[in-house]
Amino acid sequence: MKMDHSTKIQELKEKIKQFCEDRDWDQYHGAKELSIGVITEASELLEHFRFKSEKEIEEFFKDNNKKEKISEEVADVLYFILRFAQRYDIDLATVLNKKMEKNEQKYPLEKSKGSNKKYTEL
Repeated sequence: MKMDHSTKIQELKEKIKQFCEDRDWDQYHGAKELSIGVITEASELLEHFRFKSEKEIEEFFKDNNKKEKISEEVADVLYFILRFAQRYDIDLATVLNKKMEKNEQKYPLEKSKGSNKKYTEL
């Protein structure tokens, strides 16, 4: 069984909190610095795909070495998101569910499913 099925978000937040506190990193992890970390790591993730075709990208995920490097970048982004949420008492499951409810209103199925106007108008 994969760990996503059994790991709680709070457990991950506590693990990161302990890791950072053990290193006295709270002083470096304000909202601005953590936000910068999110965007920096997201940019490093994007670097793997820049100027690549969909076929090339599909091949990346078949290559264990490339998939591992991409996975590490995803983990870095997640780390900063979890650390931000932990530091500023944001309940990720609650805010995600609220945001998804708003998105359901904003993008109803009957207007969104199968719609690809953005790309067909180019």
